[in-house]
Amino acid sequence: MTPDERLARLAAGEEPKLIARMASGFAVMGDSQFLPGYCLLLASPKAGQLNELEGEDRMRFLADMAALGDAVRAATGCLRVNYSIYGNLDPFLHAHVWPRYADESEATRTLPPLTISAELRESVPYDEASHGGLREAIAISLTP
Repeated sequence: MTPDERLARLAAGEEPKLIARMASGFAVMGDSQFLPGYCLLLASPKAGQLNELEGEDRMRFLADMAALGDAVRAATGCLRVNYSIYGNLDPFLHAHVWPRYADESEATRTLPPLTISAELRESVPYDEASHGGLREAIAISLTP
């Protein structure tokens, strides 16, 4: 699915991983939940990268990313939250919000999440029956 197709599905309310519409885009659960609560903020309207946004739009995206991290932390009780913005594989502005837990394995605890093996990262796909409650808890934590 292209970024445009995904954003259109989100705008139409057809994406089951949708957490919330935020001022700068859509908060969605990640395709993988090997770190429970992993989510993304997808910029809408679509931008190629953070540097294309100016002034208030740039600040709003970064503030929304931090607010999503606060909601993930409140919903999961995680130890900390890691944030990353790349756009190398999917060349549109989106931020990864990764909860990190005290009980992570010694081998991966200090690694950036995307450097962990794909086999492990993809070992727990998002499933509404398993992760829908967490998605709802994050959404509730985003509500002022």
